[in-house]
Amino acid sequence: MKPPPFSYHDPSTLEDAVTLLSSLENAKVLAGGQSLMPMLNMRYVLPDHVVDINKIEDLAYIREDGDALEIGAMTRQRDLERSEIVQKKCPLMHEALWQVGHQQTRNRGTLGGSLSHLDPAAEMPSICATTDAIVRVLGPNGEREIGFAEFPAGYMTPAIEEDELVTSIRIPCWPDGHGFGFVEFSRRHGDFAVASAAVLLEVGADGKIGRAAVTVGGVGATPVRVTELEETIIGQEGSEEMFRDACEVCREIDALGDVYASTEYRQHLATVMARRALVKAHDRATNGA
Repeated sequence: MKPPPFSYHDPSTLEDAVTLLSSLENAKVLAGGQSLMPMLNMRYVLPDHVVDINKIEDLAYIREDGDALEIGAMTRQRDLERSEIVQKKCPLMHEALWQVGHQQTRNRGTLGGSLSHLDPAAEMPSICATTDAIVRVLGPNGEREIGFAEFPAGYMTPAIEEDELVTSIRIPCWPDGHGFGFVEFSRRHGDFAVASAAVLLEVGADGKIGRAAVTVGGVGATPVRVTELEETIIGQEGSEEMFRDACEVCREIDALGDVYASTEYRQHLATVMARRALVKAHDRATNGA
């Protein structure tokens, strides 16, 4: 199939892009196009206007800002994957990027595009949920910041207005020596995850977990921060047996069922993925593995 007719716009500044989005009806933003183009071709979306923001150079960058990373919305996933800053300051993101599609799609796909599309099975939304990222958006009424916990409004629906545009993402960085782990289960490498888990851990000198962040992706309508699991393991000494017992709470996640996996199987996978990611993160925090 081919996309329906639409008017094409390619602004070169943020101001022009926002003006277009606020003045046009039924418009879609084109970033990397790895999700939008297939949806256009299959006629899942029928926009009257497509606003291509690839000419806006101000939206592509990776910067250190104190204890955080500042990443422009149009930064390509391949640039993030190859960034020494990302590898050093947010190794969890670096590890997850290897699971994002294939190199060819990462060459075009952008961080802002992935968050705006907000597929619950995509890796980058889970990373942003785990790190408590802050998403900046710009609209005709100015700029505002949205904590990632409030960013998903529902299934594949970000909490932004039709005339707003994601401009940057702030990723708080954990201290050196923290543990991290990302694992996922998919039918083939490069497919969207049937279930995934992202974990950050801090382990004290006494061997007890002092801080934890655990997110399960691909299971619910949005990435799920498993706060009950985090609260259970904080203050405990990590072990595979303890993690196995604690992860049983993942069976209570409100999971989706589809042709790829039933609700019950996704809940089971969430339990297994969370345990594996916790074991990996704990090994890295304690042994540098």
